[in-house]
Amino acid sequence: MDLIHMFLNLVAPSFTFFSLFFILPPFYLFKSFLFILRSLFPENLAGKVVLITGASSGIGEHLAYEYGKRGARLALAARREKSLHEIADRARYLGSPDVIVIRADVSKLNDCRRLVDETMNHFRRLDHLVNNAGINTACLFEDAPPDMATFRTIMDTNFWGSVYATRFAVPHLKNTQGKILVLSSAASWMNDPRYSVYSASKAALTAFFDTLRIELGSDVTITIASPGYIESELTTGKFLQEDGNFQVQQDMRDVQIGPVPVASVRGCAEAIVKSARRGDRYVTQPSWFRMTYLWKMLFPELIDLGYRLFTFSNQEAPNKKILDLTGLKNVVYPSSIQSPEIKTD
Repeated sequence: MDLIHMFLNLVAPSFTFFSLFFILPPFYLFKSFLFILRSLFPENLAGKVVLITGASSGIGEHLAYEYGKRGARLALAARREKSLHEIADRARYLGSPDVIVIRADVSKLNDCRRLVDETMNHFRRLDHLVNNAGINTACLFEDAPPDMATFRTIMDTNFWGSVYATRFAVPHLKNTQGKILVLSSAASWMNDPRYSVYSASKAALTAFFDTLRIELGSDVTITIASPGYIESELTTGKFLQEDGNFQVQQDMRDVQIGPVPVASVRGCAEAIVKSARRGDRYVTQPSWFRMTYLWKMLFPELIDLGYRLFTFSNQEAPNKKILDLTGLKNVVYPSSIQSPEIKTD
């Protein structure tokens, strides 16, 4: 057995470089051809049924608008029912012929079962499941309370919420050769300090749905979206606290994000829906954020050092000082995330 591994240790690197040199160019040429074809003939969403979790704000809200503009029928799910009704009215105005609202907490198995059942009872079909619900906290791992309640809540919502909803939706999606759209995050590979469990939940999502794509084959198409910093309640500074409530901490947000430009939520949602219609495997928005994956792979030590230097001093962190001293906040942050106001119902 050791001889086999010794042989593979010698052969695998050579084979990999050979593959990159000879196989990668024609493979990517073929992929580009397929991309052009998919772009020329995207899915027509008119009359399709789309279930969106976490639809009461941010990316989920604007995904509802983008689907609505294209004539899709919508089931909008979240915990804040009043906000859902307002978004449903707007989606109808934009072109959705039928919208229902479902109050649900995706961290609860039975709520996920119910939201899929209510969607099927009303529409009698399901074409797209959009797993968007997500929450975050900003806390160093060593500072977390011993019961880990906040961390478990994040994993229950961000990871298990998507798994639960998918489990109940898959049989119906198979019947329509439907699609699953998953909102992961660039945090799944960038590993921001204080976002340890958030990053882990998003990395788990990506790994789970990459595996599920293989299991489901051509029956259900899966698109994994990995947004960077997008205007939303997360980039407003809305973080889960130890008592289970949410609080806006914009000073901490400034430390975490620093002078990195925050992209438009509308443009993000539009790009994600466009990718889902094409049947893309992955989409990153803004697109330049894809390069951070290469930086992480090629220069992991430098990335780690940068995080420690720029984010580890709380209120005195260089990230925040750069924003405060230069006035860059008004340039790189949309006005929508500079107000501490968030939806509460």
